[in-house]
Amino acid sequence: MEEFDLTTREGRFKYFGSVDPVEGTKPKNKEDMADLQNSRKDFLFEVDSVGINNLTYPVIIGDFQSVGNFELATSLEKDEKGINMSRLIESLETVNRGGVPLNFETIKELLTRLRDRMKQNSAELTVDGKWFFNKPSPGTGLDAIANADVIYSAEFDGEKFTRKQFGMTAQVTTLCPCSKEISEYSAHNQRGNVKVLIDIDDSVELPATYKEDLYEVLEINASSQLYPILKRTDEKMVTERAYENPRFVEDLIRLVAYDLVELDWVKGFELECRNEESIHQHDAFSRLRYQK
Repeated sequence: MEEFDLTTREGRFKYFGSVDPVEGTKPKNKEDMADLQNSRKDFLFEVDSVGINNLTYPVIIGDFQSVGNFELATSLEKDEKGINMSRLIESLETVNRGGVPLNFETIKELLTRLRDRMKQNSAELTVDGKWFFNKPSPGTGLDAIANADVIYSAEFDGEKFTRKQFGMTAQVTTLCPCSKEISEYSAHNQRGNVKVLIDIDDSVELPATYKEDLYEVLEINASSQLYPILKRTDEKMVTERAYENPRFVEDLIRLVAYDLVELDWVKGFELECRNEESIHQHDAFSRLRYQK
C-alpha cells in the first residue's frame, strides 16, 4: 500500500486521489499551438451573432455603480470557423472606468473596438442593470434611494447604429376602477410593473435626462407612485392619490403609450403593463406595440 506524507499538502492531495501531471506530446508555447478558430474554408453559412452572455460585470448608471449582465457578440463570415472570444472581454476591459459607464457614447466606443478587433462586419451588445437614483418623499421631501431596471441593446456596423434600444421597468401603484365603483368603501389596489423597450431615433439628439424622462412617463400615468420612504403625511398623500386615479391595466398602457408617442427621440416601442393582483392568484397584463 502506497505511503502518503499527510504533513504536506502534496501528500494530502495524492492521498485524496490527485495524480502527477501527464508529460504529453502537445505543444506548450502559443506560437506552436494549432489555431482552429482562424481556420478558413467554406463553412456553409454566415453567422449573425456569436459571442458570450450571462456575463456579470460592474457598470455605472447615472451617479451610482451597479452590476450589469452582459451579452457581447459579433457577426462571423462564412469562410471563418470561429471568433476569438477572449477578445470580447479584452475589449470590455478597455472601457472599464471603475465600471462601464452605461451610455450610448461608451457603447458605441465598445462596439467599434469589438468590430475592429474581431475583423467582422458588425458587433452587438445587450446589457441590463439596476439604475439607482434619489427620490424624495412627496410631502416631507425626505431623500432616499429608489431604483428601476434598465436595459441597453445596440448593434453597430462600423458606420452607424443598426439597432439602438433603451428599456426600463418601473413599479407603480394601481387601484381598480371596478372595485371602487361597486364597493361601499375602499377599493383593492396592487403593485404594477410597467416595462418598455424603446427603438431610439438616432437622427434625433437623445436628451441628457432620457432616463428620468422615461421613468416619469411610466409612473405618472399610474394611480400612484412608489417611494422608498413615506411618513404618515406622505402615506396619506399617495393613498388618496391612488383613490383619485383608478386605473385598469388597459388604461395604464394606453396613457403611457400616448406620452411615449409624444417623445421625439422615440421611433417605436414595445410596452407591457402587469398588475400583481391583490384579490386573485393570477396577474393581469396588457401589451402594446407601436411604430411611428
